[in-house]
Formats: sequence, C-alpha cells, structure tokens
Amino acid sequence: MKKYAVIVAGGSGLRMGAALPKQFLPLRGKPVLWHSLNTFLQAWPDLEIILVVPTDHLPAGRDIVNTTSDPARIRITVGGETRFHSVKNGLHLISEPGIVFVHDAVRCLITTHLIHRCYEQALEKGNAIPAIQPIDTLRIETPDGSQLIDRQKVRIIQTPQTFYSDIIKKAFEQPYDASFTDEASVVEKMGVVIQLIEGEATNIKITRPLDLLLAEKILEQRML
Repeated sequence: MKKYAVIVAGGSGLRMGAALPKQFLPLRGKPVLWHSLNTFLQAWPDLEIILVVPTDHLPAGRDIVNTTSDPARIRITVGGETRFHSVKNGLHLISEPGIVFVHDAVRCLITTHLIHRCYEQALEKGNAIPAIQPIDTLRIETPDGSQLIDRQKVRIIQTPQTFYSDIIKKAFEQPYDASFTDEASVVEKMGVVIQLIEGEATNIKITRPLDLLLAEKILEQRML
C-alpha cells in the first residue's frame, strides 16, 4: 500500500525566541527538520514525503531537502493560515489511496519503530494516534477554583497521526473550525472513532530552548 508522510513545518516558533523558526534551528549539526525527514525516509524505501513550509522559508526548505538521504522522494508545498490549512495544502498533493502520516516537523526524535506501529494499527483500525500518559498531577480550572483530574484517564497526544487517505482527505473537506487543534480532532468531527496507540516519551515537540537541550542529549545517547 502507498505510504505518505505530510510533515508540517509551517510554524513561526515564536516561543523559541529565535530569529529562525524552530524547525530550522541546528540540532547536532543538522536542522531540526532534517532529523524528522530522514527518519521517515528510513522507515520504508517507497514512502513519499510532502513537506509543508512557510512561504518565506521555501528556499531554506529546499536546501534542507537536498541534504537528506533521498531528496527525490520529497515534495514541497507552502503552509496556510493555520495548521488545518497547512495540512490541507499537503493533502492536495496525494492522488492515490494509501496510508497518510501527518507529523510535526519539530518532533524530530520520532523513531521508525513508532512509525511502523502507527502504520500497522491504521491498516487494522483506520487510524492511529500516538499518545502517552502524563506523569504529573493534573488539575483543571473551574469557576469555583480548580479540581483534580484523574491522570489515569488523560493522554498527551503526539504525532504522527496516521489515517487511511480517504478518511483524512474527506475530513479536510469540512469548513475550518477553531476546535481543530490536530488531525484527530478534524477526523473525529466527521464521526470517526479515534484510535489511540502508545506513543514514546522521547517523541517530544521542540518548542522552547530547553527542548533543544533535551533533544541533544537524547540523540547523543542514541549514538552510544
């Protein structure tokens, strides 16, 4: 079956406080985005990548693509006003049925093992959304103060969020809604039951300077 990865690198990365968006910052000598691209290229020799980047950073995106292990398998398109619109732009380039991974470019510690597990579950159940259980105590604010949440019933959602192409493409024909915070929320609004799969604690999202330091250490340990 055809395999596509829509890698979303359309964010501005304001919380990082750097001049460049976080997906272009260096991590062990390579841009954050490069690490995500290369892992997906390594997952299967026939997987195709659609990279979504901000319009202003198209040249930088092309330069990074050309340094990967197989640039010919990567196509580039521009991002939109929101994540929803960026993913929709990427989905427009998918013409054949298959399995689609949608992945945050800044989750650059993704492993081929997790990618493969998401693929297998999506084949069986139609979708696979990686998630991990929080380790901290959680509270929710209410009009009367705050209330404790049972963390056993809470999950932290990750990517790659994985779907049959016909499911996700149809879902993204819906009008944009402010409640669409990820692909699962878009698909769920269409009435599809979301299927969680165990994620990975190291599959962190590079958002703050501290995250870059953690990523450096994790990659260093993997090379030992």
